[in-house]
Amino acid sequence: MQDKNKQEKENTGDKINDFIQRNRMVIFVIAGMIVILFIGAVAYFAINDDLAKKSSVRLEELTAKYDEIKAHSHEDDEDDAGHNHDEDVDSLLNELKVFAAKTKGVSGSKAWAMAGGIYAERKDWALAQETFISSARAGEKTYLGPLSYFNAAAAAEEQGNYEDAIDLLQKALSSKMEFPSAPRAQFAVGRLYEKLGNTSEAIAAYKLVTEKWPQIPSWQQLAQSRITALGVK
Repeated sequence: MQDKNKQEKENTGDKINDFIQRNRMVIFVIAGMIVILFIGAVAYFAINDDLAKKSSVRLEELTAKYDEIKAHSHEDDEDDAGHNHDEDVDSLLNELKVFAAKTKGVSGSKAWAMAGGIYAERKDWALAQETFISSARAGEKTYLGPLSYFNAAAAAEEQGNYEDAIDLLQKALSSKMEFPSAPRAQFAVGRLYEKLGNTSEAIAAYKLVTEKWPQIPSWQQLAQSRITALGVK
């Protein structure tokens, strides 16, 4: 019995060895491909990590420049040396947009959002809306996605574009990312429908506030007060 088992093991070993010999080129090629893919994956993640670090450093530099400009915003447009601070802002905006256009993820989204904030401070609502939308797209898979759509909606509302604002708020609300301002955004949808004279849609929007966020009394009370004011008990 032992001799039979021994013979079977030897036969199996011979078959495996024979298979390897007959297919050694294929096996070597597959093994080589696995090694190449592994090395490629390591290189890919290493490069991405390096790019992310460089982007983060560059964003910090732009943020520091923005903070410095804001710190002097209380001064006159021109200081004693004749220096024009608006020119500094324009220069920063160009740098932000160049950086954001070639940077993905959080860093790119933050750069667009910073530019959007500057346009909002200037009350250039059209450009603010445009850049906040760019921020939302760049940060679609981050917490910045819904927040930027919310800001873009505010810019659209400032221009009287209520339907566009509602659409942008709906994009913010439909995001899979966490969005702490969701009840506020939903309430804003109702408020904008009121401005458009669409009472039924406004009531529906307010009811969603009461249904989705019952744990937040302030928004519950505000939404219910508008529903009551619109004639629904």
